[in-house]
Amino acid sequence: MSTTTPTPPQHRRNGGDLVVESLAALGAGTVFGLPGQHALGVFDALRRSALRYVGLRVENNAGFAADAYARTTHGVAPLLVSTGPGALMTLAALQEAAAGSAAVLAIGSQVPLAGVGGGRHGYLHELTDQSASFRGVVKSVHTARTASQIPSAVAAAWESALSTPHGPVWLEIPQDVLLAEADVPPVSELAVRPKELPPRPELIAAAATRLTEARRPVILAGGGVVRAGAEAELLALAERLGAPVATTFGGKGAFPWEHPLSLQSWLEDRYTTTFLEDADTLLVVGSGLGELSSNYHTFRPLGRVVQIEADLGKLESNHAALGIHADARAALAALVKEVAEREPRDAGRTGYAGAPTPEAAVSDLLARVRDRIAGQHLDLEQQVLASVREALPDGAVSCWDMTILAYWAWSAFDPRRTNALHSAQGAGGLGYGFPAALGAAVADPERPVLAVSGDGGAMYSIAELATARQYDLPVTWLIVDDGGYGILREYMTDAFGAATATELARPDFVALAESFGVPAVRTDPERLRTDLAAALAAPGPSVVVLPARLRMFAPTHLDS
Repeated sequence: MSTTTPTPPQHRRNGGDLVVESLAALGAGTVFGLPGQHALGVFDALRRSALRYVGLRVENNAGFAADAYARTTHGVAPLLVSTGPGALMTLAALQEAAAGSAAVLAIGSQVPLAGVGGGRHGYLHELTDQSASFRGVVKSVHTARTASQIPSAVAAAWESALSTPHGPVWLEIPQDVLLAEADVPPVSELAVRPKELPPRPELIAAAATRLTEARRPVILAGGGVVRAGAEAELLALAERLGAPVATTFGGKGAFPWEHPLSLQSWLEDRYTTTFLEDADTLLVVGSGLGELSSNYHTFRPLGRVVQIEADLGKLESNHAALGIHADARAALAALVKEVAEREPRDAGRTGYAGAPTPEAAVSDLLARVRDRIAGQHLDLEQQVLASVREALPDGAVSCWDMTILAYWAWSAFDPRRTNALHSAQGAGGLGYGFPAALGAAVADPERPVLAVSGDGGAMYSIAELATARQYDLPVTWLIVDDGGYGILREYMTDAFGAATATELARPDFVALAESFGVPAVRTDPERLRTDLAAALAAPGPSVVVLPARLRMFAPTHLDS
């Protein structure tokens, strides 16, 4: 008697196939995510597609990985998750993507159509209005209620994510729609036209007049410059005007760190704040002058402000300005052209606090900042940061969690490359560093990536060591182990005299990493540069643990 293997039923294309076909037609090559019962239709369809799937262990971490992938590629990062708990777990990551203008296209499933609309039918994962949870976080919310709607809904969400300013979007599709047979041809082509934001000519002319007639023009470049890829235009304008340039924490890399006109990123320093205030014309590009970029809202401009901002809600939201609602690259290119047709004031003007040149004024400011830091006996912190910089190859990417060493990096770290430093300073949630580094490594696996976390933040994403090992991603994770939430310990001690709820039990991070099959080493400040360089040079993932209690430099905004 012979036995035969049952022939599996022939697959009939369904809504899940339409999702992956639509993503591929729009140019996607990689998707991030985590499967769930209601989303199985789209995950099964991935098996029949050419899309690369990178699965993480927690939806929030998958969102952080997609965020860094989008920032690294300047493109769209699809994120696939399931209904209810899976969907809601992405919210913190999507808030960071919104703050950092990362084009994440989050696609979540929904309960079956019969349960949509708040009827309280008791479906698994049912929410009264799932999409309402996302409306205050993402740029736009989209829904597909039939299979034939899916390609257009995916295209509309993609177009929204890539329209200036970039940002995350949410698309949800009910479970039965993903599973329903699709009686339409395969998706072969989808056209999208992301909206651009060209500047109005009369505003560019007015801005050029103010800048060329200024005695003390200064530029503050934010993350919008980096997201728009406008570094070359910024450099050309600054050199034409002879204007010093400071970058916000999100704008690091927008301007060459060692350029004679570079004020670097010491925005939490009163000397820098005063320098920006004293400009008779301050050009702010790609920044809303929010809390961190304004030294905790102590910035008070004495001269006129020109603000170029793609996010309409941030335009003049903190200070009156000649507001130009435009993409940073388009606006800066127009300004360069307009300024080139005019004669700026003599580049040797002495308007900057009596300095003979703008370059001399910049040098004097940075010297005063260095002296202030030197007077606080923070040698260990500067040694550790310098060791990280020396160990990290110039072409490498770094992703920083919310930890004291990252706060130092915001002000003092030279990224040596545009679009090479990513952090969670937009929304400020813990757990960003390591999963973001995984996303950056997926985007470009040929170069090493560094993740930096504290021990508290590391526990948010420790499960992703399995992801790093599974995909053999070249990410080195530096964990600074100080026994708790170090920055909160400092904040509470300064404010209340003692810290509460900041001290943490934690694992042996070296042994834990090795249990995942990830090489790990415990280091010290003297060996950090050597150990970190060796880890970054080795293939695949690795962990370097630095037991150290670092301190922050003294704030300057409290004395204002």
